[in-house]
Amino acid sequence: MTPSLARHPAIRRLPPEAIEKIAAGEVVEGPASIVKELVENAIDAGATEVEIRLEGGGLERVVVSDDGWGIPAGELPLAIERHATSKISGAGDLARVSSLGFRGEALAAVAQVSRLRILSRTPDAASAHGLTAEGGQLGAPFEAGRSVGTTVDVRDLFFNTPARRKFSRSPAAEQVEVVATVERLYLAHPTVAFAIAGGQQEIARYPRAASLEEAGAWVFGSGFVGAHFSVRSAPHDAIQFSGVFARPTLTRGTSAAVCIVVNGRAIISRPLAQAVRAAYQDYLPRTRFPVGAVQLSLDPARVDVNVHPTKREVRIQGEREVADALRRGIRTALVGGPQVAEIGTPRAGPKGSRGETGWGAPTTRRPLTPPMAALPATQTRLDVAEGTRRIVGTARHPALALLGSLFQLYWVAESDGDLVLIDQHAASERVLYDELRAAGRLGRQELMEPVRVPLTARQRSALSAHAETLQASGFTVESFGGDQFRVQSVPSYRGHRAETGSLPALLDELADGGRPTVPEGLAERVAASVACHAAVRAGDEVGAEEIGRILEALYRTETPAYACPHGRPVLIRLSRSRLDGWFLRRAP
Repeated sequence: MTPSLARHPAIRRLPPEAIEKIAAGEVVEGPASIVKELVENAIDAGATEVEIRLEGGGLERVVVSDDGWGIPAGELPLAIERHATSKISGAGDLARVSSLGFRGEALAAVAQVSRLRILSRTPDAASAHGLTAEGGQLGAPFEAGRSVGTTVDVRDLFFNTPARRKFSRSPAAEQVEVVATVERLYLAHPTVAFAIAGGQQEIARYPRAASLEEAGAWVFGSGFVGAHFSVRSAPHDAIQFSGVFARPTLTRGTSAAVCIVVNGRAIISRPLAQAVRAAYQDYLPRTRFPVGAVQLSLDPARVDVNVHPTKREVRIQGEREVADALRRGIRTALVGGPQVAEIGTPRAGPKGSRGETGWGAPTTRRPLTPPMAALPATQTRLDVAEGTRRIVGTARHPALALLGSLFQLYWVAESDGDLVLIDQHAASERVLYDELRAAGRLGRQELMEPVRVPLTARQRSALSAHAETLQASGFTVESFGGDQFRVQSVPSYRGHRAETGSLPALLDELADGGRPTVPEGLAERVAASVACHAAVRAGDEVGAEEIGRILEALYRTETPAYACPHGRPVLIRLSRSRLDGWFLRRAP
């Protein structure tokens, strides 16, 4: 039946205030997007120093001050008017955009959803001139004292759009994202100095750098200095780029530590990011990602920066050609340089650190250890029987006869004629995850001597943002000045303690919102990260007593517990018939 035309609402124009708020929502996603837009404006204005101050993670207040050439008093009203800009003069200029900000939307969008105050002074002005706006409505102009440059003060973000405010992240999470945003801007413009403060406390500082290598050390940490290599295209190449990347000894659990810059703009590009990852083929496992930054210089006519309101994504003409050139350049530099940690050789470092920091080869293989006949007989569920140790089964879990361990990684057992392999890290991680989710905290072990650990600015921000989580997990950390921190206690569970070296990697994951492979909410992802870094590691020597404690706890979990929090199997059972088939035997 044909629906009644009376039921169809008429098409009509939206009121101007609705249009403005929709447009603002395309540009202003949160404090980090505000910082990005304002800093890019400062860089376009020739700034050499930019200071950012946050209150409430930026939701309450964001202040960005620079030493650029300022905005003339007569142009201030235009600065917060939509589509008013000094960067382009007509449609023809859109084909060759060379500045960072060009849409003329940033300040206008911010003014629509906040209480804004802008104060600016040009070199030829005797004083600074200012303007205020609230929800897009202009206030009266004023004069004030200030050195040459501009200060934009944004308060009460989304005060007039409560639905948008409701979906904002926590202040701690917003602060971490601001730090990550500033780091990308710094890697794109190393000659500009940045400082970030939260209230009256400094969060991070990035001084003017003489090179991308120097800037990379400030962003990626002191470990980057001795583990990096440089990449540079030949002068005659059609595609020009230069970059700095870490060797496979320094990696991350996500792709967030790869910064791609095109014509001074830090961008998101899946094809270019995949090209960087492909350059490390055979050097990294699929769960680890490179660390570094690359700056590409392309003809502006090849780059369309007008495809996304926030200008984070761009369209590149001949993107595959650019990606291939980038992959070849990084691969050539990686293979041609000195191999600090070649694949196939054990990696030196703290016990158990292989899994979460550098990734060389696994530790040297060891043969299957003898049956555990020498174990103490005091364990409640490990009983001596015919030279083996046995784990009593339950309705959901198989009884096990433990035979030994393999490669300091897998426990080997027999169950009703079948072969059972147990991943010691996955089993321990599952137990710790369930304990943390149930009790909200883990035990801690005080260190006899505090261990000093350097942290990057992003890690320091995550440390501040997740202080309660780290305290509940068993880590006690205090500042020791600059980027140095002292670890006074570490997580401990049933006789096993975490390594202090796992703290930086844990902070990296917390900065990214926890384990990305855990599909549940933030609390689950954070718990998975903590459990992973506090658990028994691949390569740890684990005695039978500790094996028994872990398996006892595993068997008490409410879930079947045959997978760790991020999906890897804990236990694999191989039937006798499958083994017989491999050896071309008939089943008994």
